[in-house]
Amino acid sequence: MSSTPRPARARPQRGATNNAESSRFNLPKRELDGDWLDERAMIDGEPAPERTSVQALRPKTIISYNKSPDVPFDRSINPIVGCEHGCIYCFARPSHAYHDLSPGLDFETKLFVKPDAAALLRTELAKPSYRCAPIAMGTNTDPYQPIESTWRITRDIIEVLAACDHPLVITTKSNRVLRDLDLLASMAKKNLAGVAISITSLDPKIAMTIEPRAPHPERRLEAVRQLSEAGVPTYVNMAPVIPAITDHEVETIVARAAAAGALGVSFIPVRLPWEVAPLFRAWLDTHFPDRAGKVMAAIHSLRGGKDNDAGFFTRMRGQGVWADLLRTRFSIARRRHGIDRIGERMQLRTDLFRPPAGPQGELF
Repeated sequence: MSSTPRPARARPQRGATNNAESSRFNLPKRELDGDWLDERAMIDGEPAPERTSVQALRPKTIISYNKSPDVPFDRSINPIVGCEHGCIYCFARPSHAYHDLSPGLDFETKLFVKPDAAALLRTELAKPSYRCAPIAMGTNTDPYQPIESTWRITRDIIEVLAACDHPLVITTKSNRVLRDLDLLASMAKKNLAGVAISITSLDPKIAMTIEPRAPHPERRLEAVRQLSEAGVPTYVNMAPVIPAITDHEVETIVARAAAAGALGVSFIPVRLPWEVAPLFRAWLDTHFPDRAGKVMAAIHSLRGGKDNDAGFFTRMRGQGVWADLLRTRFSIARRRHGIDRIGERMQLRTDLFRPPAGPQGELF
């Protein structure tokens, strides 16, 4: 009796197509020393999938502060360095160079976590000098990567914030945020929490290519629905919009977001700072060779003739005809679906904040 062979199981994909090292910091080049570990293992004549490794970081503080005039927060927490989602456009990739690692595949496979984050946060919030303002999570790398399932650092942080009524804004492209819905819903009742879900494409093939290890876009829309139904103010970010690859989905994403209960939809044109630009170009040549030139031409139009524009405000909005067209399309789509409120920043309460008890207070 013959049987039909089962199709080979697809191997997990990664986003970057190379692992080039950064040259910005004059770091010494890594050289192969002949050890067998220097060569990637082979399976059936092909390189084995890159495995994810996790190391612990022990920083002395956990809250990062910024003075950027074009972001709606002045402090954030990033519990994970690197991101397994593997989004090719991620503007956080260059930060891996600080660890003498590549912003390419190393960024996706060599992760760092901060297991002491909750304890550090409690200490910082208890300082007499601390002044309450919303803390943002997910502004650099996603706090709901797959490893959060086992490390639970993000949940520990939210528990600390919930216990002292501290406002929180989360940005993620993962439906894993629903695992903390109990905490977020409770905080939202006091106007202390809001969530933004990133949805860049509803086409599964495109999404899998630009964000290979992020959850399916339909799961993210379902997260928008459940968060909204639970009373958590929820928004959708189409960030980034990639010309000639995802821009045709603007109206559809706005419509689906509104139907799921999102209060608003925002967008950011694709940004290519530092090492992201050559990684993105290599990715285009691999996955979209038929339109690589068109994509880069549109990006240059958005970015003043360059791969990237780091100027405040223009870095988030873009400039020129392409940027004007995107703003017009989003504005029309939002009005059509009754969610033309994205310009209003999320207003969370800060007056309820109670500093966590110190070591003495915990004795009583």
